[in-house]
Amino acid sequence: MSGSLKAKDRGDVEGAISSKVEHVTIPITGMTCAACQSFLQRELGNQAGVRDATVNLMLHNATVTFDPVATSTSALVDTIRSSGYGADLPLEHQSVFEEQEEHDEAQLKEYRQLRLKALVSLMAGSVAMVLSMPLTMMGGMERMKDPLMSWSMRVIDPLLRGALPWMYKISPDAIRWFLFALSTFIVSWAGRRFYTKAWSALLHKTADMNTLVALGTGAAYLYSAASTIDPGFFVARGIAPDVYFEAVTLIIGLVLVGNTLESRAKGQTTSALRKLVQLQPKTATVLRDGVESNTPLDLIQNGDLLLVRPGERIPTDGEVIRGKSSVDESMLTGESLPVEKTVRDRVIGGTLNQRGSLQYIASNLGSGSTLAQIVRLLREAQGSRAPIQRLADRWSAVFVPTVLGIAFVTFAAWRVFAPHAGTMQALTAAVTVLVIACPCAMGLAVPTAVMVATGRGAHYGILIKGGEALQRLEKIDTVMLDKTGTITAGRPEVTDLLFVPSDHDAATSKGAPLTEYRVLRAVAAVEHASEHPLADAIVQYALAHGLNLPQVSNFESFPGLGVEGVVEGETILIGNHSFMKLRDINVDTMISSAERTSEEGKTPLWVAIDGKLNAVIAVADTIKPNSIKAIRQMHDAGLRVVMLTGDNEQTARSIARQVGVDDVIAGVLPAGKVKAVEGLQAEHRVVAMVGDGVNDAPALAQADVGLTMASGADIAMDAGDVTLMRSDLTGVVAAVTLSRSTMRVMRQNLFWAFFYNVIGIPIAAGVLYPAFGLLLSPVLASAAMALSSFSVVTNSLRLRRLKLG
Repeated sequence: MSGSLKAKDRGDVEGAISSKVEHVTIPITGMTCAACQSFLQRELGNQAGVRDATVNLMLHNATVTFDPVATSTSALVDTIRSSGYGADLPLEHQSVFEEQEEHDEAQLKEYRQLRLKALVSLMAGSVAMVLSMPLTMMGGMERMKDPLMSWSMRVIDPLLRGALPWMYKISPDAIRWFLFALSTFIVSWAGRRFYTKAWSALLHKTADMNTLVALGTGAAYLYSAASTIDPGFFVARGIAPDVYFEAVTLIIGLVLVGNTLESRAKGQTTSALRKLVQLQPKTATVLRDGVESNTPLDLIQNGDLLLVRPGERIPTDGEVIRGKSSVDESMLTGESLPVEKTVRDRVIGGTLNQRGSLQYIASNLGSGSTLAQIVRLLREAQGSRAPIQRLADRWSAVFVPTVLGIAFVTFAAWRVFAPHAGTMQALTAAVTVLVIACPCAMGLAVPTAVMVATGRGAHYGILIKGGEALQRLEKIDTVMLDKTGTITAGRPEVTDLLFVPSDHDAATSKGAPLTEYRVLRAVAAVEHASEHPLADAIVQYALAHGLNLPQVSNFESFPGLGVEGVVEGETILIGNHSFMKLRDINVDTMISSAERTSEEGKTPLWVAIDGKLNAVIAVADTIKPNSIKAIRQMHDAGLRVVMLTGDNEQTARSIARQVGVDDVIAGVLPAGKVKAVEGLQAEHRVVAMVGDGVNDAPALAQADVGLTMASGADIAMDAGDVTLMRSDLTGVVAAVTLSRSTMRVMRQNLFWAFFYNVIGIPIAAGVLYPAFGLLLSPVLASAAMALSSFSVVTNSLRLRRLKLG
């Protein structure tokens, strides 16, 4: 994408040119397979004013980007309803937590209903199969062509004759009518969903998985019902009046078993979201006029004073004003070690207070809270589509009509080329084709992997903003790292205190000895009046060593040179080498020491007291503890690492040598960073840019993948495709590892779904029968179909065990 905007950016620009676009997520009911998803996505996409429509079979919703001038949310809901599916207007004031809780409740309810119907259907099917034994033995050879029944006759029938001899004395007509009643109950209760949805699809001139199941079981049921009601009609035409009620009930039961397993597995793919939602406490302890009250969270206001005791979850974001404790933020940031919190530190709602009590001022409530932003971002990511999904969409769009055609050809081929096999064998083969075909596996192959992967990433503090970013990450071969705040901490610190040897303990003109204590105390006092970042580093160093800072008089700042002030009657000069020369300070004794610190990437600050050089204080933006390890991991992953910085060449090269990056681009402004990214892309490199999301925003947007380093409480990084909740470069390698593993699982899923149908459908049609005499039972076909989509979801769930750090 060298020199061009990413697709998402182009869409935003085009939308801004024409009119303001809006985004809405609409909950949908009634979708059962990939064909439903594909059809509904086309219907929404064809509506006037719709820029983009993504329908998610897993989350049962549609995310639509549209022009509010050309259409509306209510019109989109009407489109969904007119297509045969249920839809409701999204609630305006519903929080992301409430949305997720509703989704989880609906999913649990669906799972329980499917489980009940599956169990009852399997029990009824087992009874029907046992009762069908006497009928099969009395019938012709056509039933014996069913391999399942053939096996049953050889193995199970002798056992039943010995255990239940009375069953073989029951009138065949009585058995048929009982099976008719039992099968009718299963068809009308447990299988009703297949027939109603198939009818709805027919009315809308489309077809889906329900169409295949309804046609397959419906044909067998109607034939069996007719054979029961008027067997003479079939006998007169030379056709055995066999009944297939046991096959109907077992097929419905096994398909429902597959739906149940699939529903349960789908629920596991959203486990990361559920865990995040459960972090939100329902109440908070509010302090008003010194009185504690347990208050529902939705009544908390910005500015309220909250109390959190040891072992309690922090209810909202805020700033500590009293107390000290350690807080477990691992569920949000992936950081396993507790974070120490004291006065003026920020706390994040949903994290766990461990040791001490904290009092803090509440802020960022409701949708603005860190936890709400993470949940919203994760829901959007899990509802997005990876580009590889288009392959599955194209397949799903033609899959069901193709299967219907194959089933018709199968019936005709059996009647033409094997008329001796009989009409029922032709019908059985056609039914088997309809039952074994599974469009769901193809539709679930990609979204399940996206959902599990984004959830797993969130567990490690890696927030990936969608399937497209997840897929692009796999192709990354070059990582460009901003230095300040990314490789380094972004906060200068004092690293060295170097004193002039001969003057270290000498007396000043005032007669007092110049100890290290006095020098540092005086320097920090002067720097306290300065606003320069390096000055703050010296002040913080002095305060950390317990020094009390005296008053400063006659303070003056000289931009680009240094500062001057009077402390306890002594004139203090602090600045660079040029400042010392300007004031005629002799620095010869410390030149070599200062040059050495410069070569190490540090900034030397010269200190003179009463006109005489006394010390050099080295200040540096220190390297983060994990930067060297992370860059080594990037190399191990086959990535080229480039450091990008606005610092001078000497400092940049020094840092580069310490951390082991491959190349350095120094002295660049934000616009220059964009050109640096473009330059690498011109070399056909796929570039990931890692920065802090502020000065690096243009480069982050230009890169193939932008990764922003969050501060733990700030995740609204619009410029990046991935937000790293920990200010730690190891998250970059983890994100790439997650992407590569996810894409591998997606391809496995797509291959399995495609291979299953390509192999299974011809076998069901009887392609192996002429050479090997092998046929597939409709019941066995339904069992294979039930397991196909479940296997795809289960394969995606393996990503939940992926180790990322």
